[in-house]
Amino acid sequence: MNNPNEKQRYVHPHGAPTKGKILMVASSPAVSSQTGWPIGFWAAELTHPMWVFEEAGYEIELVSTEGGKLEMDGYSNPTDASGYSAHDIISLGYLQKPEFKNMLEHTKKLTDVKHKDYVAIFLVGGQGPMYTFRGNAGLQQLFVSFYEAGKPAAAVCHSTTLLLEAKTSDGELLVKGKTWTGFANAEEDFADTAVGIKIQPYRIEEEANKLSGTTFKVAAPFTSYAIQDGNLVTGQQQNSGAAAAELVVELLSK
Repeated sequence: MNNPNEKQRYVHPHGAPTKGKILMVASSPAVSSQTGWPIGFWAAELTHPMWVFEEAGYEIELVSTEGGKLEMDGYSNPTDASGYSAHDIISLGYLQKPEFKNMLEHTKKLTDVKHKDYVAIFLVGGQGPMYTFRGNAGLQQLFVSFYEAGKPAAAVCHSTTLLLEAKTSDGELLVKGKTWTGFANAEEDFADTAVGIKIQPYRIEEEANKLSGTTFKVAAPFTSYAIQDGNLVTGQQQNSGAAAAELVVELLSK
């Protein structure tokens, strides 16, 4: 039986020495005020980047907004009765691993870690971040600390909501002068139509387009699309996590 007080380390699967630790941050469980659904993180936005990082030789530590047990968004679970993510064999594979399931059971709170202990940060998307990342001063400070230290700072899908407000130490928006991406209006339209209800309380693309001095770009709906601008890396949606992770690995290899 796993000891919940034991420090959780997810090491390189092939037993090779790691090149360093990458911090991944996911949303703790929440409830959507729009739909009433329990929400959290999107499975593929954790597992697909994790696969890329591990294969490249990096160790992963997963933390969350509140610490403790995490829950994935139902539609992102490859075993969900809806079958929406049944094709996601990477997530399905990770769910067979006791180490991964234990990782989801016991996460530190993000305010308990420091950028100096990691080589990069990667924000996991999902429906939860729209509530738990927006306005989260602790997460903004942590993300900016990586960015200002010159370390890769990455966010994917709805986790890019953080970039609508995150400011550098000089008081400017981190995305000022940057080109970045996140979940697109067209993708929100698709999701809302499929469910028959407005899912999100606001839209990242709409809010990003209200900002001055920054460029928000999107590709065709649900295609893999990631952007690297300096040491900021962003991915459009759940199909872009691996591409964003590959850009992080490229930055780390320089």
